[in-house]
Amino acid sequence: MATTNSSEIPKPKSEALPSIIKSYWLPAILFCASMFFQLVAIPRSFPPSHYDVLGIKSYGSIEQVNEAYRKLSSNWNTGNGPSSTIDMIKIQYAFELLSNPVWKRDYDIFGIDEHLHVMERVKEKYSSAKFADIDLPLLEPTSFGSDQVFDVISSENYISKLQNSNTLLVQVFSTGSSRCAQFSSPWKQIASLLDGIAQTGMIEIGDLKLATYLSEKRYTGAPFFRNGLPSLLAFPPGCKTLDCVVRYTGELSVDAVTDWFATTILSLPRITYYSRESLGQSFLGKAVGTRSKSFSFQKQDDVPLRSCVKLLKLIGLMHHSHSQFGEKRNLSFGQIRSINNSRLIEIMEENKHQVLPQLRSATSMELGCDPKGYSRAGNNTVVWYCAVLLGRQSAELHKMRETMRRVQDILSNAGEVDQLDQHQTATSAAVALKEKRLTFTWVDGEAQKRFCLFYVNVEDSYDTCGPRRDIADVPRLVLVRYKRNDTEVNKKVEDNSMNMFASIASRDVDPTSQLVALYKGLDETPQIIQWISETVGDGDIRDLPFYRTSTPELLPEDADPIWARGTEQILSSSRGMKQKLGTIPERINDLMGDPRLGPMLLLGALMSFGFIYLRRNQSIKSMEANNPNQPAGDGRPERRRRRPNSQRNQDLPPSITDMQPSDAFQVPFTDSDSD
Repeated sequence: MATTNSSEIPKPKSEALPSIIKSYWLPAILFCASMFFQLVAIPRSFPPSHYDVLGIKSYGSIEQVNEAYRKLSSNWNTGNGPSSTIDMIKIQYAFELLSNPVWKRDYDIFGIDEHLHVMERVKEKYSSAKFADIDLPLLEPTSFGSDQVFDVISSENYISKLQNSNTLLVQVFSTGSSRCAQFSSPWKQIASLLDGIAQTGMIEIGDLKLATYLSEKRYTGAPFFRNGLPSLLAFPPGCKTLDCVVRYTGELSVDAVTDWFATTILSLPRITYYSRESLGQSFLGKAVGTRSKSFSFQKQDDVPLRSCVKLLKLIGLMHHSHSQFGEKRNLSFGQIRSINNSRLIEIMEENKHQVLPQLRSATSMELGCDPKGYSRAGNNTVVWYCAVLLGRQSAELHKMRETMRRVQDILSNAGEVDQLDQHQTATSAAVALKEKRLTFTWVDGEAQKRFCLFYVNVEDSYDTCGPRRDIADVPRLVLVRYKRNDTEVNKKVEDNSMNMFASIASRDVDPTSQLVALYKGLDETPQIIQWISETVGDGDIRDLPFYRTSTPELLPEDADPIWARGTEQILSSSRGMKQKLGTIPERINDLMGDPRLGPMLLLGALMSFGFIYLRRNQSIKSMEANNPNQPAGDGRPERRRRRPNSQRNQDLPPSITDMQPSDAFQVPFTDSDSD
């Protein structure tokens, strides 16, 4: 009896069904998701508008709104109108909102409707009452006085305001917004605290060109403000475009906004609250080291230092200047018996020049030592200077930094300049420092080797730049003269416009001309002041040549350059790792309201279904081809292997070489040619 192979037995339908489900699980999930988005998520994201409630087209005029409301009201009075009081409340709300020009403008362009809580409260209160019992109007216009608006930014002065400011905090507001009216008083306090640290400004949403530019964009390109109005936007240091703007999403309070701006935008350390008892022991005692720690306040209440942003910026100065703090100004914390916040600020303002700032990639534009053409004095400044101290971290560099701090302090104090023997020659440097055309800074020559070698172009420059090779560490002082000449730059661009290779090479060249002077005198304060003043005076008067070059980039000073760049981008372009992770919920929320997602999921379900179907058919056919003993009768024709046909050559005549004749014989050959 012949045995039957188990592979030839067809599977029952009960066993084939799970395999089908297992194969088509992905198309099934995509199809269910597409139906969910089309039937549930999309309708929730696009509720009926107030124009739909009135029965008119979107963006209709105020006249059309009034006409639709009169018609619905007359129908309601005759008994042919809305069937419930709730419907009439919706009609009344839509009419009051769209009949106000300011509210209608905000709703039509930016989708702002901050009175929805009023309608919800009225619907809950008068759900079972008659419409005649409802107090009308439902909405009360907000009075936004002219005294509440100050330092307005418009489309005309926006560019100049942005270019002339190192850090800018902007409030986008509406004169018809009650939230903006309530925030006017905290905003004045915020602007007062940030005075001298960053510029502030207000943009009315009626300036459609500027407000649309600063708003967020939906998938259709429609502008909107995610958290409504007022909306706070910060331009970090060095940020001049919308790509690096950081938006505030927290609580609208003075303390919350200033804390966010100081820590996130300015990267300042967070300082906790100190009472009058704990301030001297926990804070000032650590700052002044071995000096007396007695400290008292006239006020008996606590002093919230965090609320004063000026202290955040100036408080770090005491850690580096305690030796000069008491001696220079004849001040000692042990001698102070009473002081308040304003006096503490004055003391720190007077001693702020005790710290010589370090030139870094994140502070080059702030200090005005950027070869791209930015000056602290503004874009209209043609010539400005940077006194840069270069060297490795050593005792010699620390001593020279102290000297440069004294030079900066003397030049910033006009009274002490007159006491010098070189007061005539020191005038040029003092005036340039007062006009913000002169900046003092230092650079770590070991961390910024290429940048250091670029400016210290001498034979023994390795004593200053790069890794330490010898015991000697020689800090060097250079004075860089920057000159902006737009005419010369445009002329070179026009000359190179016909030369493709020259045009490409000129793109990497700094637009600002640089001339470098190396100081070779003694490390004494009077000599340095005289040299800087003479060099500045010579650079202001003489028409020196316009020389452009390519300056090496400042490297981020961090053990991990990748994370260092990410940290800088959090402040400059708002695209750091922290900001990207924080925007994930917002992106998911925007994706849920995108009507294109449902059709895309349905298309993915159909494509995956077709692909899986073709793959399954190919596998079935290959199994049938590999199993020739499959019994017939299953409805499929049996495949036969084609064999070569040998009958085609039987009728052909044989060739003369195919067989040997009967009388054929072999002729013998000899080795001789004569035979």
